[in-house]
Amino acid sequence: MQMRGKILAGVAAIAVLAACTSQDMAEDTVAPPPPPPPPPPPAVAAMEAPVGFAKMAGAPSPIMVQPEPEFRDKYDDVDPNPVKLVSEEPVSTFSIDVDTASYANVRRFLEDGVLPPKDAVRIEELINYFDYTYPQPADGEAPFSTQVNLMPSPFAEGRELMQIGIQGRDIDRDARPPINLTLLMDVSGSMFSDDKLPLAKQAIKLMLEEMEPTDTIAIVVYAGAAGEILAPTQVSEKRKIVAALEELRAGGSTAGGEGLRLAYSLAEQGLKEDAVNRVMLLTDGDFNVGISDPEQLEDFVSRKRETGIYLSVLGFGRGNYNDAMMQKIAQTGNGTAAYIDTLSEARKVLADDLSGNIFPIADDVKIQVEFNPARVAEYRLIGYETRLLDREDFNNDKVDAGDIGAGTSVTAIYEITPVGSDATQIDPLRYGDNDTSKAEPSGEYAYVKLRYKAPGEDSSTLLERAVTGSDRVDSVDDAPQWARFATAVAGYGEMLKGGEALGTGFGWESIRNLANGAKGPDEFGYRAEFVQLTRLAETAEAQAALRQQSQEE
Repeated sequence: MQMRGKILAGVAAIAVLAACTSQDMAEDTVAPPPPPPPPPPPAVAAMEAPVGFAKMAGAPSPIMVQPEPEFRDKYDDVDPNPVKLVSEEPVSTFSIDVDTASYANVRRFLEDGVLPPKDAVRIEELINYFDYTYPQPADGEAPFSTQVNLMPSPFAEGRELMQIGIQGRDIDRDARPPINLTLLMDVSGSMFSDDKLPLAKQAIKLMLEEMEPTDTIAIVVYAGAAGEILAPTQVSEKRKIVAALEELRAGGSTAGGEGLRLAYSLAEQGLKEDAVNRVMLLTDGDFNVGISDPEQLEDFVSRKRETGIYLSVLGFGRGNYNDAMMQKIAQTGNGTAAYIDTLSEARKVLADDLSGNIFPIADDVKIQVEFNPARVAEYRLIGYETRLLDREDFNNDKVDAGDIGAGTSVTAIYEITPVGSDATQIDPLRYGDNDTSKAEPSGEYAYVKLRYKAPGEDSSTLLERAVTGSDRVDSVDDAPQWARFATAVAGYGEMLKGGEALGTGFGWESIRNLANGAKGPDEFGYRAEFVQLTRLAETAEAQAALRQQSQEE
């Protein structure tokens, strides 16, 4: 992808890697009087500095002209989870998901006055954007606690919601392991705009303030090719790290796959057994040079997760944001994914929630729920469409799943229909066996099992518990605060997807009322912002309906 309008004022050399060719970047040079000498051939310029790294010896900053916006965002086309009959398929298995990218991405659409594409809405990531007041696990027990709540569904009369909440153990700052972080920064032409590379640099500066002096950071960049900008450097040399960041410039095509190779190679060279080793990719996902095929990238990242190096993916920008690519990379490589649309979001992800996004406490966390056909007729898992696993995957420790970071909470919600309810959506079989009297023990709604591995371990540990009447409340108002707010967020996600799964009496006003009544402490205003987003979504929906009506007329 060529970047239009890039002007170099008084720069004697174009900063490119030795591997770059004249096809990697195309610039238009506007020469102020007196005219400077022509730029040297690419082969000479490549000897001076890597691509994306400006000359430090008094070179003036290039003047950039922002290209016209063009929408080329990419999202996976995923169908919502269907309603399932317990009598036919009583077991549901999935990997946990602690990503939050969808929430921030959806927010930027709504703040622009438009509804997000339905495929951009991953309901589990909307729910897991928020911290919930789940209790911390007891000392000496598993690295996380588990909560279950059953309550009548506000979405549709005659159904109920079963919410499973997991709370990861927090760690003391003084007791945490050191960080060995390799930053892989996209400096291609598509990263030029203010909400991309400039915001990414600001985000890293915020993170530096939360790191320890003995933590280390290395920087790799990629555009037409990849190059090492900063060898592993202790955070105590903050000025050196910041100086390297400040010299990054956007320009060229996007050899993201080659950048990943180099970043993992550098991380492996500096691998520390007593540290958290992690690659952090900052990009808009526009990979178009080198390894760019999604399947090849998945295979590469899948092999690299065996090294014990974790992966974080931070998405930036709009117009050509490749959400589909970044989700695949993050899910395959023991990774987490977030989307940074503002400096405030950067602070949340890389400062306020740094422990949860950097320090793993449990790997390959899987959940399996078996529903009792004597109590539950139907169920539907809300969200997690891209995280579903086969039943046999639950006991297979070679199957990859999501990781939980320190202090992180994870929430999953099922909508269930009790036996005997008029709200069932699937007719019983005329000739099938519908006898549920043999199901035992009849007092249980479901049986929940979790598997996890301690970081770096190969074998998993099993946790399990029954869901009984003691976990149920008789009304939404009696439900815990965390259950009510998570339900409001789930309803918000369902509405953004079109609302087909919701009853006719539940809408935007119902979501706001439910959320306002369950906001609780809101130190940073995230929950108040959520309520405002429901208003923006309602307005955008009304405007979309008017546009559709106008087109039909």
